[in-house]
Amino acid sequence: MTKPPASSSRSLTDLRELTPARVGLGRAGASLPTEALLAFTLDHARARDAVHAAFDSPAIVSGLRDLGLEALEVHSRARNRTDYLRRPDLGRTLDPDSQHLLEGHGGPACRLAIVIGDGLSPTAVNAHAIALIRSLVPRLLIDGIEISHAVVADGARVALGDEIGALLGAGMMLMLIGERPGLSASDSLGAYLTFAPKVGRTDAERNCVSNIHGAGLGYDEAAFRIAWLIREGLARGVTGVALKDESGEPVPRSIAANSSSN
Repeated sequence: MTKPPASSSRSLTDLRELTPARVGLGRAGASLPTEALLAFTLDHARARDAVHAAFDSPAIVSGLRDLGLEALEVHSRARNRTDYLRRPDLGRTLDPDSQHLLEGHGGPACRLAIVIGDGLSPTAVNAHAIALIRSLVPRLLIDGIEISHAVVADGARVALGDEIGALLGAGMMLMLIGERPGLSASDSLGAYLTFAPKVGRTDAERNCVSNIHGAGLGYDEAAFRIAWLIREGLARGVTGVALKDESGEPVPRSIAANSSSN
């Protein structure tokens, strides 16, 4: 006679402590319990608000200046947020005035340029971009790498960094941009790295460090990975599928801990 499988001492409560995913919510009749439904509605509202939040570019420019970086402000061809959301292609190209501005600042080739764009979550960029750069700059200086140009881009998609990098003659482009909000994180920041940026680069030619937010990747750990990818990308002359992140796992520090120490 086959014995029934032994019951596990683990429960859905244990699983819920390990993930923000909505598991084991229970039910009330044919629907969700009121608490779970209200929590879902709140997270959905936060995600929508993050998409439509105002991009605080003056604060970003001021924060960069405090770090010793003078920033240029540019715009994509998306005239407003509605255009940006309905026409992703407009967010991948600079408007004529911004093109002329960057053409005048191109000069000789530089090793590293950085773009901070609003993306699909201006909330994430407003909250995390400057703090991440503050942690990144000293790590780059250890390797003798300076940020030659800083650009703040309104109405930006990831590919906008390719045109900006090409106009500035950047050997490496780092783009910090708000990621698509989800129901577990509405303020997630992404960092995209592209070697020898130019119009037409594909996502396969980039590296991405994502999920940078309070309950995700902390500033120090994200900065460690980004700095490694920049150093190795410049040394090997590649990014994307040709450059595997072998930086290892440093001891993570939470964003809250970083914020309280600044």
